[in-house]
Amino acid sequence: MSEQRLIKAPEQTEASDTLKLPYAIGADSLDTAAAPQIDEGHKAGFVNIVGNPNVGKSTLMNDLVGERISIITSKAQTTRHRIMGIVNTPAYQIVFSDTPGVLKPKYKLQESMLEFSEGALTDADILLYVTDVIEDPTKNREFLDKVARETIPVLLVINKIDLLSGNAALEELVGKWQKLLPNAEIFPTSAKEHFNVSGILKRIIELLPPSPPFFGKDALTDKPARFFVTEIIREKILLQYDKEIPYSAEVLVEKFDEKETSIHIMAVIYVERDSQKGILIGKGGDKIKRVGIEARKDIEKFFGKKVYLELFVKVEKDWRNRENKLRAFGYIE
Repeated sequence: MSEQRLIKAPEQTEASDTLKLPYAIGADSLDTAAAPQIDEGHKAGFVNIVGNPNVGKSTLMNDLVGERISIITSKAQTTRHRIMGIVNTPAYQIVFSDTPGVLKPKYKLQESMLEFSEGALTDADILLYVTDVIEDPTKNREFLDKVARETIPVLLVINKIDLLSGNAALEELVGKWQKLLPNAEIFPTSAKEHFNVSGILKRIIELLPPSPPFFGKDALTDKPARFFVTEIIREKILLQYDKEIPYSAEVLVEKFDEKETSIHIMAVIYVERDSQKGILIGKGGDKIKRVGIEARKDIEKFFGKKVYLELFVKVEKDWRNRENKLRAFGYIE
């Protein structure tokens, strides 16, 4: 199997709660010769989602796309890459991008994460700036000022409004944000409760520019299959461990052998210190076994096949500050 095939959207004619993943070499760009006829009034555009850590960007993206593209945990810095999720209808194509939370970098990995977020300001047709009812509106003011200078449409999403006590608190918060981003349209939202997400989607469709699709009409994301395996494993590490372990861990799939009804996967979890390796493995291997069990369940659901998953743990000292390792993990081109 080629690693370069894209994940495609589920076939609409078959009732299934798992993604169908047909083979499609080179489906990351539109083949105009083989493409279906595109309506003259077709619309398409890039909608980039930015904001501070832990405000619900990934939850919103998954809800807008209708599939679980980005992993979600309660920990900040869960999203490390820029991840595309593509929505297709006969009339339009929306290419959403989920980005890492904006932060002041402490090491090279975080520098790469910030570059993903800042790059999202330069290639968007529509910008979704996501905040919530908890964070300080002036946090990371330098990035916010860049958003305020944008000439493209900016939709300000105030997420988690289900946590507010009433309309007065919401009105006060809206007033603060109107002063900070006077040109933005404001959408009070609860992505977790699916409140007003349809309103955001409706407005995005209205703002999309006329354009043919940028990707094949059955594409769901730009990422290859292995990427989602690494993200699912990393999600389980984020959920199972505290303190520095989740932030010092990275996953690399070394074997992805897919057959008609099963997939054999071998993945390595890298950490920075021997002590972290011991914690990650646990007494008698009980911790890493739990990670493997939970990850395998979700990988099987994602691919709709039986999965045989092998996990190994290796120490790669100070990998978060080493460019060669960041390049191997896909953070630097």
